[in-house]
Amino acid sequence: MESIVSNINKIRDEEQKKALNNWANTSFNGSIVAGTGFGKSRCAILACNYVLGSVVDSKMVILVPTIQLQDQFVEEFHKWDLEHCLDNVEILCYQSAYKLKNNHYDLVLCDEVHLGLSPQYRKFFVQNTYDKLLCMTATLPEEEEYKHLLGMLAPTVYTITLDECVSLGIVAPYNIYCKPISLTNTEKNDYKKIHNKFLYYKYKLGQFDAFDEAKRILGDKNAGPAEKQAAIGFYRNIRKRKKIIDFAINKITEFQKLVLNNLGNKILAFSGANDFTDQLCASVNPLSATYHSKKTKKQREKALEDFRNGNINVLCSTKALNQGLDIPDANIGIVCGLTSKSLSMIQRVGRLIRFQEGKIGEIYILYVENSQEEKWLKNAVKSLNNVNWLP
Repeated sequence: MESIVSNINKIRDEEQKKALNNWANTSFNGSIVAGTGFGKSRCAILACNYVLGSVVDSKMVILVPTIQLQDQFVEEFHKWDLEHCLDNVEILCYQSAYKLKNNHYDLVLCDEVHLGLSPQYRKFFVQNTYDKLLCMTATLPEEEEYKHLLGMLAPTVYTITLDECVSLGIVAPYNIYCKPISLTNTEKNDYKKIHNKFLYYKYKLGQFDAFDEAKRILGDKNAGPAEKQAAIGFYRNIRKRKKIIDFAINKITEFQKLVLNNLGNKILAFSGANDFTDQLCASVNPLSATYHSKKTKKQREKALEDFRNGNINVLCSTKALNQGLDIPDANIGIVCGLTSKSLSMIQRVGRLIRFQEGKIGEIYILYVENSQEEKWLKNAVKSLNNVNWLP
């Protein structure tokens, strides 16, 4: 086993070296786009160590989207025996970093940069200066505006997809199983009514650019009452439609079956809403715990510790586990809620394929058939291999 792991680490080291060399050769300004498990955090830490050794009294900042990732970066510095770098490195969340002004940094590192490009968060780059910039993400932003912005801010210098990581043996192979779920008769009737209202307001706004038009209207102080009513109705019915999908009762039944069929494995479960995550957890107690934004830091840490130690074998989450979780022996994923963003699917798959000898990640996706969720799923998995559609 040691020789296998050693070989995997060698391949990963070579790819990380290639990524950082590309960054250095583009004036230390660029983005590394790499699938989960590639080792983007280590690239960041090595970049910090390089700047520390080349710039006297260097000042660096790492920007991340969550408190959990702040803590994980501290752990990573210690893991690689580079904790001395922390004296010169701040680790901040995007939610607070954008308020900073008139600072100069020798190096700015942006982890999960696709989450740091909003009009509010991007203020950091205008209000502060820096010599070197390294951005990291699993895939480029889907929004054209954000993709264009990142291209100007930090052009891509290295790319490796999730499936390329699999083929190199850097991460474990995986299988995805897509299982259709039927709505109850009541849910179907409610969904149909809401979907028809959605289509009505979409038509009122403009059949092909309804999202952009609704966004424009809600930001326009001079928009008329009829326009505002159409925009508000459009977004309201999107939310209502998604809630029916997220809380489909038959997802719980299928989730329970999958958990019972995979006892003895470590299972990560993802849903589309915190309240539904709690319902999933309750349906398989005492085997499980929840990990989401409504839980306190102490509760989240306890859930994660119990999962890692084997006290529970199901950890249920909403979005909190999409980024930064490192549990190599988690091998089963059950996705009970989707979004329109393909990136969240790639991140969730990535949580299950951290390398471990002999491991194969198994991901089950429960989706409501003949719904918007089915369209999202088909779009999310079109770039992935080993996707199986179940009856």
